[in-house]
Amino acid sequence: MLWINKRSSQATIAALAGLMLAGTAMAAPLVVRSAGPSAKLYPAGKAVPDNTKIVLKAGDTIVLLDGKGTRTLSGPGSFSATATATAAASTGSTLNALVSGGGERRARIGAVRSASGVDKNAGKNPNVWYVDIGRSSNMCIADASTVTVWRPAADKASTVTVSGPNGATGTIDLAAGQSAALWPTSLPVVDGGAYKLSWDGAKAPTALKFVVVKPTTAGLEDMAQSLIKAGCTAQLDLLIQTVALPDGNPKG
Repeated sequence: MLWINKRSSQATIAALAGLMLAGTAMAAPLVVRSAGPSAKLYPAGKAVPDNTKIVLKAGDTIVLLDGKGTRTLSGPGSFSATATATAAASTGSTLNALVSGGGERRARIGAVRSASGVDKNAGKNPNVWYVDIGRSSNMCIADASTVTVWRPAADKASTVTVSGPNGATGTIDLAAGQSAALWPTSLPVVDGGAYKLSWDGAKAPTALKFVVVKPTTAGLEDMAQSLIKAGCTAQLDLLIQTVALPDGNPKG
């Protein structure tokens, strides 16, 4: 069960959702990940014109993102830069679940249960803007006053100790069953600030660096570009996984 503190800003959530969902047709497909012999030709952050034929060698893998979602292309082969429109319908609702938080104190986000009643998303970060306390990374945020931390395992109560610039510290108390909580007000987040999170049972402290981004650009591709430039890899990985299109896109 996710617990969302009522201090969460509805306006901020709406702005973030708009950032990812609006204007998706305006930007060209974007390379968000690449590996293999042709990686230098297709670096992360490169926009690919719609009419481009992407030629990959054996061992090449690139991930493309556009308004429909992400596609993984593996060589050898020749591929179209654009995906078919058949998978676009579900992208909006999927993204909406990923970026919405709401102001309710107890809100289930993106819960998917199988016929056995098991939550398929258990242990998966439900929101691209939530700080995964177990993953060291740059963390992109739009509003430093509404930073939310999240933990994958919530069966036990835990206190997270946060240390920041100039030796300042704060704590985050998580009750049993509570997955998410707001950042401590006693330790404000600053742009470019480095912080460490620790708690009983952690193998090592989690290192975070916050980067404030402005939610003013439109389009999923623009959001991914911002995450790439800021080095917010944990959020980029979650975005890629969440909007992945089905396999089987035809070679062009």
